[in-house]
Amino acid sequence: MIWQFATRYFRAKKSTTAINIIAWVSVGAIAVGTAALITVLSVFNGFTGLVKSLYSSFYPDFRIVPDSGKTFILTPDQLKQIAAVPGVAHISSTVEEKAVVRNQKKQTIAIIKGVDDHFTQVAHVQDKIVSGAYSLHDETGPLSVMGLGVEMALGLDVEKSRVPIVIYMPRRDESAFNPLMPDQSVVTGTTYPAGSFAIQQEFDSKYVLVDINFIRRMLDMQPGEVSAIEVAIQPGAGEKKVQRALQALLGDRVKVQTRMQQHATIYNVMQVEKWVTYVFLSFILVIAAFNMIGSLSMLVIEKQKDITILKAMGARSATIRRIFLAEGVLIAGAGSVIGFALAIIICLVQQHFGLIKLGGALFSLMLSRWRCT
Repeated sequence: MIWQFATRYFRAKKSTTAINIIAWVSVGAIAVGTAALITVLSVFNGFTGLVKSLYSSFYPDFRIVPDSGKTFILTPDQLKQIAAVPGVAHISSTVEEKAVVRNQKKQTIAIIKGVDDHFTQVAHVQDKIVSGAYSLHDETGPLSVMGLGVEMALGLDVEKSRVPIVIYMPRRDESAFNPLMPDQSVVTGTTYPAGSFAIQQEFDSKYVLVDINFIRRMLDMQPGEVSAIEVAIQPGAGEKKVQRALQALLGDRVKVQTRMQQHATIYNVMQVEKWVTYVFLSFILVIAAFNMIGSLSMLVIEKQKDITILKAMGARSATIRRIFLAEGVLIAGAGSVIGFALAIIICLVQQHFGLIKLGGALFSLMLSRWRCT
C-alpha cells in the first residue's frame, strides 16, 4: 500500500504546477550529479590505467634497491634464490649512473642504464622502439638504445648514421679527483646508437640503455655489483605475498619496491585528486537532495486532505511518513537510474568515437604537474 500511494503521488499531476516542476528538477539534479560523478571517476580510472601502462613499459613489477648507498652485491646463488621465489617469473640485473653523453657536435646529460639480456622480459622497451632496433651489442662492439628525446638532443638519426657517442662518467674513487687535471677524474666509453624508443617524456629525455658489462667495465665494478634487481612476477601472483617473500630472503639491507612504490608521488597525488573530486561531487549530490526535500515538503502541504482521510481510515502517522519517504526514494531512484544511463552513454561514446582528445603534450604536462606536486 505504501508504494502504491508513493507511485501514484509521483505520477499524478499536482494541483500546483510548481510542485511538478520542482519534483522533476530534483530528478534532473540528481541525474546530472550522478552522471558527473561516474564520468569523472571513470576518467580518473582511465588516467591511472594509462599511467600504469606507460610505466610498465619501462619499470618492472618489483625493484630491489639498496637500503643505503647506490649499489650492492649479490652472488650467483642469491640470484638463483630470488628467481626461485614462488610467483617470480623473471629477474634482471641493472646498473644506473648519470653521465654526459656527447657526439661530434652536441652533448647532453643522461642516465646510463646498464641492463642484461633478461631486461626485455621484465620491461617492454623493445615494443616501444620507433627508430632502429633494440640491440645492445654485436660483432662491432657495444651498442646503445636511447630515448627519443636524447636522440633529438644529440641531433642523431640512428637509422641513417652510425655516429659514435662518447659517455663521460665520474670515477667512483673520489680521492682520485684532481682539480688541476679534471680529465683524469672521469672515465670514458664509446658506443654506437642502435635504436631509439618513445614511451613517455620522463623516460625519452634522459635514459640511454647499454649492456651491463659495458658500464661495469667503465666504473670498475665488482662481479655481481648492481644498482637494482628488477623482477617480473607471474600473472595472478599475489603482489604482497611475493614482496614479503623477497624481503624476507634478502633482509633489511635492501628495499623491495612495488611499481606503485617506485613512483609513490605520482600515484598518491592521483589518488588524492580522485578522492577530492569524489567528495566535491558528493556535496553536489547532497545539494541536489535538498531540492528533493523541498519537493516533498510542498507535496506534504498539498496532500493535507489526503493525510486527514488516511488518518480517519485508521492509518498511523508512521505509515503516512513512510509513504512520503517512499516518494523521496522514487525521486532519488529515478534520478540515479537516469544518471547511470547518461554516464554509461557518455563513456561509451567517448570510448568509441573519442570526441574529446587528450594530446600528448597535454598529457605530458599533467604528468609533470603530478611529479611537481
